[in-house]
Amino acid sequence: MSKKVIIIGSGFGGLGVAARLAAQGYDVEIFEKRDKLGGRAYVYEMDGFKFDGGPTVVTAPFMFDDIFELAGRKREDYIEFTALDPFYRIFNHEGRRFDYNDDPDFIKSEIEKWNPADKQGYDDFMATTKAIFEKGFVQLADKPFLSVGDMLKVAPDLIKLQSYKSVYSYVSQFIENDFLRQVFSFHPLLIGGNPFDSSSIYAMIHYLEREWGIHFAMGGTGAIVNGMAKLIEELGGVFHLNTEVAEILVNGRSATGIRLADGTVHTADHVISNADVPWTYLNLIPSKARGMRNSDTRYKKLTKYSMSLVVIYFGTKKRYLDSELAHHNIILGPRYKHLLSDIFNKKILAEDFSLYLHMPTITDPSLAPEGHEAFYVLSPVPHLGADIDWTKAAKPYRDAIMQFLEDNYLPDLQENIVVEHMIDPIHFRDELNSEMGAAFSIQPVLTQSAWFRPHNRSEDFDNLYFVGAGTHPGAGLPGVLSSSKIAEDLIINSDPLPASAREERLNGQLAIGH
Repeated sequence: MSKKVIIIGSGFGGLGVAARLAAQGYDVEIFEKRDKLGGRAYVYEMDGFKFDGGPTVVTAPFMFDDIFELAGRKREDYIEFTALDPFYRIFNHEGRRFDYNDDPDFIKSEIEKWNPADKQGYDDFMATTKAIFEKGFVQLADKPFLSVGDMLKVAPDLIKLQSYKSVYSYVSQFIENDFLRQVFSFHPLLIGGNPFDSSSIYAMIHYLEREWGIHFAMGGTGAIVNGMAKLIEELGGVFHLNTEVAEILVNGRSATGIRLADGTVHTADHVISNADVPWTYLNLIPSKARGMRNSDTRYKKLTKYSMSLVVIYFGTKKRYLDSELAHHNIILGPRYKHLLSDIFNKKILAEDFSLYLHMPTITDPSLAPEGHEAFYVLSPVPHLGADIDWTKAAKPYRDAIMQFLEDNYLPDLQENIVVEHMIDPIHFRDELNSEMGAAFSIQPVLTQSAWFRPHNRSEDFDNLYFVGAGTHPGAGLPGVLSSSKIAEDLIINSDPLPASAREERLNGQLAIGH
């Protein structure tokens, strides 16, 4: 009476759709290449430290609540979220800081320190982002754009909301101070976009954060992965770790299953890829089986990819609670537009950098041994389309970042480091199967958004679906969780199960969950 669904990859998009479909009565199996679940949310464990690969900024936690409620459970029985204040501490290149949270009066008191005239501009900016949020997130984020008609329906609204402007130019209409413009426009970088060419629709991220806050999962992002995995297993879902998929098997317009690297074949009624969309098409499906929209030409020559990242995970034997740092820190360099141009357009590795510094043990000391501190520092860099030899460039780049942190934020850092792990664009290509080593898949520009973005259901196969950063609506936890809702709806609408199947699944597994 049930239907079999195979999911390739166990990032949050894959986990989200697995939980949703399992709760609806479908039989789900997840195949994961690595030795742990989570995709980009992989957890590195070293000498008593736990380092989240990411994502570590949790917005819209209600989206997790919805998944557990669908299964008749309570999210708080599986995952504990704690609200952060401030959301971010943002430093300019001179070390002056700006805190922001969900309190408009507090934010304006921070603006007052930089440019009092921008307080009214901030109010005006927030008033407009509500309309963008209502259209871009509430109405469109969990709806598929499978036809040109879907796009044409919303085009007038998108034009009215000035979505043709970049986030930076949109913010600049309201904010005069150069640093404050950076503070209110950096958000596209969290989803792989350049604030100078990402559509102003992404200005809604600031509104979303203020509406629902920024949260941290106690135990780290890996605790969310574990909580969702527990739910899926309670609902009868099956995980296969250390299991690489070599091919999606197709016959005409149907995806019939998968072939593993060891030659084993698994059949299914539906296949969902949580792997990178371009990588999936280029590596798992023969080119002769694909149309022009998903051709090698599109993904190798015509697609603009997000930047990549260098991330250094490190633990210290010294605590830095007396530093100026918060849980989430953004350290902006002396150049903003020109650095981003170097990364996204010129594709060169600049000598300067802007950094995100994560200090989770300020909130949850259990992520490190007693008396120790856990960090990671992240620097946006060009993807592998750049002429950079990371086998040679990685070490000097790492040394420059760590010296900068020691000189400005973490005294005596390097003599106190006891564990360290580093990833660069090669990791994103080889370990995470991301085309071009892009950290966030396809760049979120207007011409690669909504209908223009790879669709949640393949144009070539009626039962092949995509979740994750590379499909609509895009990267970031709200985006990939929305894609899991879209895939659930598409499958249920095209191949519904009897209501009794869902009831049987929930009734049969409820005792396990409680």
